Order: sequence, then structure tokens, then C-alpha cells
Amino acid sequence: MHTLVTGATGFVGGRLVPALLDAGHEVTVLVRSPTGYDPPEGVRVVVGDLLDPDSIAAAVNGVDAAYYLVHSMSARDDFEARDRQAAANFADAASAAGVDRVIYLGGLGEDRDQLSAHLRSRREVERVLATGDYALTTLRAAIIVGARSAGFEMVVQLAARLPVMVTPRWVRTPCQPVAIDDVIATLVGVLDVPETAGETYDIGGPEVLTYAEMLRRTGRHMGREPIIVAVPVLTPRLSAYWVGLMTDVPWSVARPLIAGLKNPVVVDDDRLSRLVPIDPTPFDEAVRRALTARESAGVAP
Repeated sequence: MHTLVTGATGFVGGRLVPALLDAGHEVTVLVRSPTGYDPPEGVRVVVGDLLDPDSIAAAVNGVDAAYYLVHSMSARDDFEARDRQAAANFADAASAAGVDRVIYLGGLGEDRDQLSAHLRSRREVERVLATGDYALTTLRAAIIVGARSAGFEMVVQLAARLPVMVTPRWVRTPCQPVAIDDVIATLVGVLDVPETAGETYDIGGPEVLTYAEMLRRTGRHMGREPIIVAVPVLTPRLSAYWVGLMTDVPWSVARPLIAGLKNPVVVDDDRLSRLVPIDPTPFDEAVRRALTARESAGVAP
């Protein structure tokens, strides 16, 4: 099958491309700049920008299925409009090219829980992509555990650098983290299951944890389990400044991450596990793999 991957230079896309090749698929990637992107052998690279409709046509030409893995992760005021426009441009181009399927990786969270602005934007992107003349498969995930994941990187650095943490109430919010290997296996697996076309699924790991538990257990793997004290007075904005100060995660990224942590993100529907069966990776094993990958890449905690 000829597949297109948008966001191929990102955390998920960079792992998805070789996995698709290993599964026997032909792969095209759409990147804004080829500089710094070293594609695996056999990958067709198209330079374009989802905000420039004329630059997308070459990427979707001849494609059977496309992966939409593009999200704004910033605090700029217009990110929602940019995400909306990018999704609309992509939907139009994919429809015009006769793409059969689109697979979108979005975020978990119930609409009734007053989603953060970034989670609302991800849900809006779902709705925009669903207007296209193709079958849309949406996968919704919480924190993805892996090296280079912005959410997990925040957890690692806080656990490594602060033996005692005074934290806001979001540390008690339930979350169902999922290993990057499981996400990639699922993204590839849905292509072989026609029943997943046109459906929306939650994906998650085998454990539901609070963010405090994730911090403690991640710290344990690094030889330092932090002491966590939750207080009600820290606002998301103050928490973002605190994370930006104590970690290498920029404030512009920390702010939307922190804002989203107030929402419970737990799998409410496990239908996909019966259609695309994988052996779910336990949280501690996912953390071990991620820390090993960070160490191999020379990344300090």
C-alpha cells in the first residue's frame, strides 16, 4: 500500500516511517524542509507546508492511505486557527487526490470535562478531517512514553532534578500512558483491518496512573524517587513557569502541556484491542526503554 506520513520529522512520525517500510508499504513523507531529515532508503520526500494548499498536491498524488500527525504545540494565540486551516487544506487535497483512508492520532479526553485549549483543538481537527471524501480512522492517546515525547520528557526531567516537588492538584489526575512501540504497532496495524476505517478508538497502556505515580515510578528507574506534595494554590500558568524553570522544556511548550493535565485521559473503549491485538507494554518497561534510548542518544536527565 502507498502511504503518506505527515509530521515525519516528529516524535511519532519518525518511528512510523521505518515501521511502515518494514511492513512492506511504500512511503512518501511531507516535510516543510528537507534540511536535517535523513529519510530511510526508498522513502519519497515531498517538500510542502500544510498551510500552503498548492504545496500538498504532490504529496497526496497516488497515495492509498495517509497519516495525519501534525499538531501545534505552542502557546501562540493563533494555534487553533492554524491547526484548523492545516487540517482543512489536507482534507481538500486528500479528497481531490482520491486517497482512500486517513489515520489521525489525536488526544484522549471527554468533551464534558472542559478540555484544555489544545485538547479542544485536537478534537476540532478530528471534525475537520472527517469532512473529507475518505474513511477517517481516529486514534486517541494520552501521554506517549518514549524518548523525545514532550510530555514524558517533562516527567523525566522533573523526577531527575527535584527530590522534593510542591505541585498543583493535577498530579492526582488519572492518566493511561501508552508506550511508543504500542502506538506505532497500532498505527501500522489498522491499515490491515478494513473494519477500522471510519471509526474512532481510544488507545492506552495496561495501567491507569496518576501523574504523581508516573513521576515517582520514573524517578525510581533513575535511582531517585521524588517526594511529591500537592497544593491547591498553583495555577496552570504558574506551574508552566515552574516547569520551564526547572526543566529544558520551553515555557511555550510547558504551558499547553500543563493546561492539558487537568483533564482525565483514560481509555473508555477497548474495541480496537480485539481488532488489532498487541501485547501491551507495562509502564515500567516503557520507561526503561525510553530511558535507555535517551542514554544511547546522549541525552542527560
